[in-house]
Amino acid sequence: MIRDDRWMLALVCVCYLTIVYITSRGLIAAPRYRLLEARIRDCRARASVLAGTAAGDPERSASLAALSSRLDDLELGRAVVWRLARSSWVVAIPLSKLAAAWRVLHSAERRLLRLETPAERASSLQFTRLVLLDSQRAGDTDLAAQLAAHPTDSPQAEALLLAVNELLHQREDSEAELEYEQQRIALWLAMTGLGALLLVGLVLGHTTTMLFGALGGFLSPVIGVLRSQRHSSWGVLVLAPVGGALAATGGLLLVRMLADPRLSVLGTVFLDSSWNSPDQPVAMATALLFGFSGTLFSRLALTATGQIAAPPDPPPHQ
Repeated sequence: MIRDDRWMLALVCVCYLTIVYITSRGLIAAPRYRLLEARIRDCRARASVLAGTAAGDPERSASLAALSSRLDDLELGRAVVWRLARSSWVVAIPLSKLAAAWRVLHSAERRLLRLETPAERASSLQFTRLVLLDSQRAGDTDLAAQLAAHPTDSPQAEALLLAVNELLHQREDSEAELEYEQQRIALWLAMTGLGALLLVGLVLGHTTTMLFGALGGFLSPVIGVLRSQRHSSWGVLVLAPVGGALAATGGLLLVRMLADPRLSVLGTVFLDSSWNSPDQPVAMATALLFGFSGTLFSRLALTATGQIAAPPDPPPHQ
């Protein structure tokens, strides 16, 4: 029976590792990649329109040809990003290459700004002003005022428009890369935690404890989303069940320690319903609570630390 439990634990870890992989490559990256594909097609359409107005301008035609070649590299996957193949479904998009592809696309969009007609540049300038006015960042309103202070066909307005778009693109890329980095950290922790769960399960057992801890870790973000209806990070959603299973295992051991008669911090009800008897209803409920609440584990760990670090009582005076 113990061997079957350990095989089931290994199977669950492998299945969840597959979920983590699909989440990182598909559920997180795929929507952003679809948007990238749409923006590439928009750039290609704009470049085709501009090419029709540049027949008598060799320099302009050469710039558009170079830009089209760069878009080809970006779309076909020869340079910075893997193309989403139909046979690979949603697991062919690494976050690192996706971030690089967005930087290349933003660079191409800024090159298109240099080649636009005066009427199109005036439209781009007004759109950029609206974006800045809608922003809550300090200084964006001043930039919008500076854009409005120059005539739309002046060299100053063109230079400022290019600089502001580079600033907005840099801001967008930096925020996306920070988000991707946070997701990668959470995914790495989840994969490492799965390895720790498998090792602890094979050595110590306690598969029931891990199951209820993972259930509590899954319920915590679910209830948070249902109650608040707010955006939740993918990293938190992926990491929560793994962290809950580990917290439940360590929490039951802390409960057994603090319920020891030599410490007498917790009641005797936890003495026989914690680490030594993980299949008892009290132990399973405790594991569920530890998986659900990371604060509960932190407070209990601080209590245990205080008991260990506390100085011994002085001997009574004779």
